Amino acid sequence: MNKLYARSQKGWGNRRATVPENNGRTAMGRMILAVAAALVLALAGGRAALADGSRLETVEIATRLVPSPARYTVLLPPGYDQAKAPAPMLLLLHGGDGDNGFLARMRPVIEAAWTAGDLPPVVVVTPDAHRSLYMDYRDGSQKWESFIVGELIPDVRRRYRVSPERSKTVVAGISMGGLGALRFGFDHPEMFGGLAALEAGIEPALSFDEVKMRNRFQRNDAFFGEIFGKPVDRAYWKRANPANMAIDNRAKILADNLQIYIEVGDRDMFHLDEGVEYLHRVLWDHQIPHEYRLVHGADHLGRTLSGRLRDGFRFLTAHVLDPAPPDTSYAPQKAVIDQLRRRMGVADDEPRPPLPPTSPKP
Repeated sequence: MNKLYARSQKGWGNRRATVPENNGRTAMGRMILAVAAALVLALAGGRAALADGSRLETVEIATRLVPSPARYTVLLPPGYDQAKAPAPMLLLLHGGDGDNGFLARMRPVIEAAWTAGDLPPVVVVTPDAHRSLYMDYRDGSQKWESFIVGELIPDVRRRYRVSPERSKTVVAGISMGGLGALRFGFDHPEMFGGLAALEAGIEPALSFDEVKMRNRFQRNDAFFGEIFGKPVDRAYWKRANPANMAIDNRAKILADNLQIYIEVGDRDMFHLDEGVEYLHRVLWDHQIPHEYRLVHGADHLGRTLSGRLRDGFRFLTAHVLDPAPPDTSYAPQKAVIDQLRRRMGVADDEPRPPLPPTSPKP
């Protein structure tokens, strides 16, 4: 039986025995927990006064797909009870060793975005997904993507007045949550109108054997084995790798006009800038429209994060949730340039070639 209940939000370190191996008991786990805690403090920095009328609720749901009962937390915007139309929904995914309590700590950032108009009054939903990478495990023991997409989102729509339209449904996440946002968006573009992936925990590779230790040192062999099989099933990893997913699902992504926002700091302590830059190049070479930002001087933590999250909100608002009419102010100038291009023999539908190598030949 699903149960709605009030509870104090868990801390980052309060994990259950069902999480993978790095759960805070090892030195690696303690390091990750410390980073996660710092991430929360950075995002919640500069707290504005909370707007009146918003409300947090936590839901417990029975399931056979993941350790049960599973939990998710919902932030209802001011005016939710009085609104006549269903609200848009933002699925906001926490990072590694986070939980659904992440949403309570992000509340000041979201409230500030609402107040400034960076984000419309969406219903925000954060599941407690442990350190699952938002994956269906290779051995079938835990099926997080199947649970969130197939059970959690429908449960939210039954319980709350949220729109079922993909143009009113978006997903965003930070770190491991950015990885989850990419996976959900690339795998289910028919469900999500757009995604915003901040400093996504991805590797710069198309095969597992190409992944260098510098790009996965926070995820040891036991952790990969828990999710991808022992030994790692290379084909399974490849199918779940966002760069491969973008290539394999390109036709669906383009047909559904999925709006994609990716970003990362160029000083990321986990070297995630390499993985996100690589994904940008994959999207560019395969002509998948997206917005990419490399934030100069920014690390995985720090004062930049709350502003970067709001930048992601602005993108989702402008391109999915509340898009402006097309800009026709420069139509005369564009017509002149189009004519010039055609006169020079460049066709309107000429495909964009891959970028040339960035280093000169020896």
